[in-house]
Amino acid sequence: MKNARNNELSDRRSAAAEAKAALLNAYRSAKDSAEPTRLAKQAERQAIAAAREERRAQRERAKLEELERAQAAEAERQAAAEAAARADADAREAADKDRIARVIADEAARKAERDLRYANRKARKS
Repeated sequence: MKNARNNELSDRRSAAAEAKAALLNAYRSAKDSAEPTRLAKQAERQAIAAAREERRAQRERAKLEELERAQAAEAERQAAAEAAARADADAREAADKDRIARVIADEAARKAERDLRYANRKARKS
């Protein structure tokens, strides 16, 4: 026998209303007693979130600095390569000019020798 008493509808409704009110009061008292703990947890979560955001910002800054360093190093390598290429081109141009000057000097010497031979031949004939 589960329920020996004869409950009327109004008795059951009032018991249900009292049970709901008791649950609501228990919830409110638990909420009020847990308020400092909730605030502390919320503050802790906010501190963790702020620290997480700071670490993310630090990583971003570190990535940007590394990227800037890499770009600067690449620019230096590029400038060094351009300078080396320019020096190489200047050296080749100087070597070409020197070779041309030697060829011209050799041609002038050969012409002078030929002219001397021609003059000697003319001198012998006359």
